Amino acid sequence: MNVIYILWLRQLKRYTRSKARMIGSLGQPLLFLLALGFGFGPIYEQAGGGDYFQFIAPGIISMGILFTAVFSGIEMIWDRQFGFLKETLVAAVSRTQIMFGRTLGGATVAFIQGLAVLVLAVLFGFRPQSLALLPVAFAAMFLTALLFTAFGTAIASRMEDMQAFPLIMNFVMMPLFFLSGSLFPLQGLPAVMTDIAAINPLSYGVDALRATLVNGSYFGLGIDFLVLSIMTACMIVLGSRLFSKIQL
Repeated sequence: MNVIYILWLRQLKRYTRSKARMIGSLGQPLLFLLALGFGFGPIYEQAGGGDYFQFIAPGIISMGILFTAVFSGIEMIWDRQFGFLKETLVAAVSRTQIMFGRTLGGATVAFIQGLAVLVLAVLFGFRPQSLALLPVAFAAMFLTALLFTAFGTAIASRMEDMQAFPLIMNFVMMPLFFLSGSLFPLQGLPAVMTDIAAINPLSYGVDALRATLVNGSYFGLGIDFLVLSIMTACMIVLGSRLFSKIQL
């Protein structure tokens, strides 16, 4: 447990020490939130969809979590190239503990990122429908962060090229984001689109936030948490197996 705590704390210190990283990582979610939220708002309202800013905010919060969580894997490649990972792996602790500590730290950072986007959304006019459901929303945010941090760790465990990691992750993350229902409602879409959304794990994170923050759900909150929990457990197991096979 000491190893998990140390690695968790190290990830947090990395994040808080870099003010430029903290501010810069909010740029993309803020751009999507303002440009799309206010830009398409009148069109969405005229089509009878209601307040688009309220609708899109949970999706952009999930976006902030997704990108921060997955890109935490690049830190492992960095540590691998500069020797810190080797020092960690030769310690008398299991690699599963090391992987879980790193994943927990990355997930905490991604969760903080999601909270920051939520605060920005509130400042620009977003209003959660029920303050009583905020703890449930926070649980969904952390579970989503844990899932995709484990996913990023699993991918990074099989890679050594730091430059290739962002390219591959963007190739994976952009479809995950755009096909999750973050920017558009899933109701009334062609069957192929809803089928893709149904197998996209991010869809359930977005849907859980919509259920808790704006009282709108497609799958149902219980299904959202069930799928997120199962996928997170599977990804942690997969990430642990791949991490344990790293060759120094």
